[in-house]
Amino acid sequence: MGTGRALIASGSETGLDAVAGFVKQCGCQDVSVVASGDQARRMLQQDSFDLLIIHTPLKDELGTALALQMSESTSAGIILICRTDMAEVMSSRTVDRGVFVVTKPLNKSMFHQAIRQGLAVRRRLQGMKQENARLQKKLEELRYVSRAKCLLIERETMTELQAHRHIEKLAMDTRRTRKEVALELIAAYDSAQDAIS
Repeated sequence: MGTGRALIASGSETGLDAVAGFVKQCGCQDVSVVASGDQARRMLQQDSFDLLIIHTPLKDELGTALALQMSESTSAGIILICRTDMAEVMSSRTVDRGVFVVTKPLNKSMFHQAIRQGLAVRRRLQGMKQENARLQKKLEELRYVSRAKCLLIERETMTELQAHRHIEKLAMDTRRTRKEVALELIAAYDSAQDAIS
């Protein structure tokens, strides 16, 4: 399963070694442990983890608020471990955010499944984040290219197709990206406009 990183937030020492050991067996070789929600938040702001396991209750809070907040601000897979009598309530509050609820005493097979699903969620979110960054970069390039084409149409009386081909040819001939060519054209026309003014 790889060498992932896990953060365990647990208000109790009972069974903590067993949980940490099992998490390591499941592929997270780097396991950090904190006792409170506040400590967990600080660590998650400073560092990135593949998995967040919240063994409720924590020293300063129950743990549900931490799970909900971290589901919004990190791409870590999140598992909440709670008493059986609280599982239904916690699950109803967190299920829409992709938080897995596991009851104690821990069933190794269920816990293993939750860890695998948590890590799968992490990989999926990371993939979506990378795709989003790629699309943002593409969108930014399109904005600059569109602006440069408008300037070529307006100032050089080119058609849209001619402006498009001009930018493409400049990019190919100079072995630069269309964005770099577009930025250069925009800067040239802006400085020409400033000289006129």
